[in-house]
Amino acid sequence: MHQVQLELTDQLYDQAKRRAVEAGFKTVGEYLADVVSHDLAQDTENLDHLFTPGRIAHIDSVIAKVKAGGKTHTAAEVREHFRKRFEG
Repeated sequence: MHQVQLELTDQLYDQAKRRAVEAGFKTVGEYLADVVSHDLAQDTENLDHLFTPGRIAHIDSVIAKVKAGGKTHTAAEVREHFRKRFEG
């Protein structure tokens, strides 16, 4: 493992920090390492980079709600939701 030091403008750092928080990363460094990994992995079919800590937490939350009897959706409902979302 190698450690790299970067210099970012205040604006870039603030954007990276915001995105790191939104994606559930503990640090900006973890987020940036994921971004670089994603960029380098684009030539492969490995989609592991999409499963950020924030997304995994969201998936776990949804699973818990379904197990507790929460609303589920049919495939048709999901298609309609995304059709409206992409049109809008």
